[in-house]
Amino acid sequence: MTKLHELYDRVGQSPWIDNLQRAALRSGALEAARDDGIRGVTSNPTIFQKSVASGSHYDGQLTELLAAGHSVEDAYWELAIADVGDALALFRPVYDGSGGGDGFVSIEVGPGLAHDTGGTIEAARVLHERIGEPNLLVKIPATAEGIPAIARMVTEGRSVNITLIFSLARYDEVIEAYLSGLEAYGGDVSRVHSVASFFVSRVDTEVDRRLGDGGDLRGRAAVAQAKLAYQLFERRFGGPRWDRLAARGATVQRPLWASTSTKNPAYADLLYVESLEGPRTVNTMPEPTIKAFEDHGRVAGTIDQGVDEAHETLERLRAAGVDLDDVAATLEREGVASFQASYDQLMASIRDKARALQRGAA
Repeated sequence: MTKLHELYDRVGQSPWIDNLQRAALRSGALEAARDDGIRGVTSNPTIFQKSVASGSHYDGQLTELLAAGHSVEDAYWELAIADVGDALALFRPVYDGSGGGDGFVSIEVGPGLAHDTGGTIEAARVLHERIGEPNLLVKIPATAEGIPAIARMVTEGRSVNITLIFSLARYDEVIEAYLSGLEAYGGDVSRVHSVASFFVSRVDTEVDRRLGDGGDLRGRAAVAQAKLAYQLFERRFGGPRWDRLAARGATVQRPLWASTSTKNPAYADLLYVESLEGPRTVNTMPEPTIKAFEDHGRVAGTIDQGVDEAHETLERLRAAGVDLDDVAATLEREGVASFQASYDQLMASIRDKARALQRGAA
């Protein structure tokens, strides 16, 4: 039994991999990761850009798409949907074996729609209808404009992964969008699934920058906020309102810890994994973090530990002049901009590859 299996069996946390590349699909590496205990897949424009730019795995399909008259952007979506479709098939046994609890694969709406509610709704709807698999999650950013899009998708019975959550206040809005969407949906709510991707390490990066040499508060904001996010999750998915939805077969919107690789080399490499282990949660990790966890990670229920200390940490940060709402707003802007930059670079990579393929065919 791997530690990934142990994490799920003992603690109830689902380890996912934050990487989707055609090379891993074709080599069997992703299948091996699934067999080793990985229970789902996430990706984003940055990851896909790296996948397309390296190697020749996309050349054949790209050549056919361009020859058929597809634009560069249309070609991207065809490439991405093909990879997601293969990954969905690979993880369908996990989905079926867990009764719909795991085995999900995510695809993100275009980053240019982050502040376009109507555009996000339409794009998410199209992805669900084109792909049409029950273990698909369409990623929608938790911007102010994304919140009503989340509610609308759930109202239509569509499963979603909410990304770029950086604050407790916005997380509460995400939960409300999910709950109200379920209440408005007249169909089988047991078929609607969601995770709320709460970004972790980036919070420490920004807070530490603002603290400067702020002593023992450095490297503590992200875990503290995530622990309080879990407390919020437990409160909102309990009580009479949730009980009525649960009686209809609804499943909770699990917190998903994202951005869990340690950015500061002064901090433990598994800080954002070992500190946030708990039931009904997901941790999506890049491959180096997964390898480190298998090598020297500890499996324990830690998410409920140090909650009072977490409250104190956030209070001390505020007293030190750190505006956590502004931190979240800054990180949201940077996250949207980063994904857009990766998307733009991805389009350039596809154009470059297309030119090279056309020269080779001439």
